[in-house]
Amino acid sequence: MGDVFSQQKRSWLMSRVWSSGNKSTEGKLIEVLKQNHLTGWRRRYPFFGNPDIAFPNSKIAVFIDGCFWHGCPKHGEVPESNREFGFER
Repeated sequence: MGDVFSQQKRSWLMSRVWSSGNKSTEGKLIEVLKQNHLTGWRRRYPFFGNPDIAFPNSKIAVFIDGCFWHGCPKHGEVPESNREFGFER
């Protein structure tokens, strides 16, 4: 099934989506950073692509993708609606 929106409209819509379900994974990484005394990182720093954690001085961006995006069979859940759009697992 094709998308009902143009590529430009879909891009605009997706740019309005804010992640909210990956806080536990981010929290675990932050805990590891603190335990290892790594400094200089920032959350939601305005780098291109909106990384979850950034090291501005080193120009390093870290993106944390959870089980949903990787199709984890144990933790990832396929949505009940709109399965045919991008959820071919």
